[in-house]
Order: sequence, then C-alpha cells, then structure tokens
Amino acid sequence: MKQITDTILMVRPTSFRANEQTAVNNHYQKDMSSMQQDDLQLEAQTEFDTFVSRLRGVGVNVVVFNAKDGLDTPDSHFPNNWVSFHENGTVGLYPMFAENRRLERREEVLELLEEQGFKIDNIVDYTSAEDEDVFLEGTGSLLLDRVNRKAYCALSQRADESLFIEFCEDFEFTPIVFTANQTVNGKRTPIYHTNVMMCLGDTFAVVCLSSIDDKKERKNVIKHLKEDGKEIIDITEEQVNNFAGNMLQVIGAEGQPYVIMSQAAHDCLTSDQIRRLETHCTILSSSLETIEACGGGSARCMMAEVFLPKA
Repeated sequence: MKQITDTILMVRPTSFRANEQTAVNNHYQKDMSSMQQDDLQLEAQTEFDTFVSRLRGVGVNVVVFNAKDGLDTPDSHFPNNWVSFHENGTVGLYPMFAENRRLERREEVLELLEEQGFKIDNIVDYTSAEDEDVFLEGTGSLLLDRVNRKAYCALSQRADESLFIEFCEDFEFTPIVFTANQTVNGKRTPIYHTNVMMCLGDTFAVVCLSSIDDKKERKNVIKHLKEDGKEIIDITEEQVNNFAGNMLQVIGAEGQPYVIMSQAAHDCLTSDQIRRLETHCTILSSSLETIEACGGGSARCMMAEVFLPKA
C-alpha cells in the first residue's frame, strides 16, 4: 500500500461559473457576478493549464479529461468529489449534494484512464443514496490514510455518517469521525469538506485543530495521527479560509515527493510552517485565484489521485 501516487486525473473547466447550487453550504465561494462568463472561463482555463504544466514540469503524470459534451457542469474541475481510484483496481462513485454536479460523473473519464493503461476491475457505486438526500463527496469528504487503513471524515450536509461507515466497511478502513466548524456571520457552521481543513501526507498531517470544537473528537484525531507517526502541522481558521488545508502530496520524477497547494495557501503560511513542511517534501504552488473565488475549492479538490494498477 502506498499513501501517495505519481498519477493525477484532472478535468479541464469547460462551463465555468459560480455554482449557485453549492454556494448554500460552501462559504468559501465569492460573488463574481461582475465578470462575464467568457472572461471567467478563460481565467479559469489559464489557471488550470498553468497548474497542469507545473505538475508535469516536476514529473507528475497528469491525465487531463476535456469534456466536449457541453453539459452545465460548473464544478467539473473538482473531480475528486465524485470518484476515487484504488490500488486493488476498484473505483468508488459518490453521491453529490448539488444536482448539477451529478452530471460530472462521466463514463468517458474511466474510459480515458483505461486507454492510458490503467485497470478497472470493480466499481462500488454509492450514488443511489442521492434519492434519499444522503451524500458523501469522495475524497473531499473522506481523507484516506491508505497505509494505516484509516479514514477521517468531518461530518456535514455533504458527508453522511452512516454512508461513511458503509464506505469504511466496504473498503476496509477504520472510521475516524468528527465535526469541523468555521465561523460564518458569528455562528459556528460545519465546514463542507474535510479536505478544506486537513491534508494527510505520508509522514505529516496539516490540520486546523481549532476547527474541531469538541475536545474529545479533537483529542481522538490527534491520537490517531500521532500513533501513525505523522508530524502534525496545525493551521488557523484564517489559513483555512486561504485554502492552506487544501493541499495534496504527490510523487514527481525520480520518486521526489511534492506537496501541492495554491499560491494563496502558500502565501498565508508562516515561515515555521513552511520550514516544517519542507522537512517532508518540496512545496509546489500555483495561482488559482479565479477557481478558488468562484468554486470555493482549491488545488487538492482539482486532483483525483489514481492508484489503479496498470493493465
């Protein structure tokens, strides 16, 4: 089992705009109505293309899917919410909160990976839970410690506890459940995705501990991370707002590990946090300003890790 991979699936934004259906519980989205959609799309595509070339520049294998079907999928550049790829050849498909995000689940994406020589043996499909208004948004909701077989999940409207437990039984992970909150208009409100406040590397974890209001839950998360030998790099809620929790560790050329984040995330880290991260791997950042403002997600959300075996 490995925790990090050298292959990433990314989906180029083709109908990019602010998604009104996700804004109801994603408080990181900003009002971009002053910009024309064509301009927004162009900005987002430029950010996306630059990001892909930076990843490829350090030897990460990036598989890009470019949709030609013209569907209204304003968040399709966040594929990690609807699909996950596992070392045993299994693909997980997940139920999505926003109706227009369900259109992102395209069979052609799986076909593209098979064309690239990856082997899909089995599909575990949770999408029928949408009929019951029950959601679990892929590795946005699930943070997988693949080596120690633990799954961390911050419960929210988009991460249902019973479905999370079902996932853990199916994929043989130990569930670690908690609630992570942020302050919105003076009220504590659940953070919509776990991967906004937490990142799991192979030897470190970036986590906003102060977002876990329940002390028992917080202690439990710390206990699991420590017993698995992860150095905990604590970030603040203000840093979470700048997407510092939304990082992903990947493998580049010659097995070199990188932690990938946006420019905004990098700029808000302290020199001590940067120093500590750099003891584990090299930092690679790219500007994702428009994608972050419009979509309320960042670098990690844009990368679906491919652990599938080669055919």
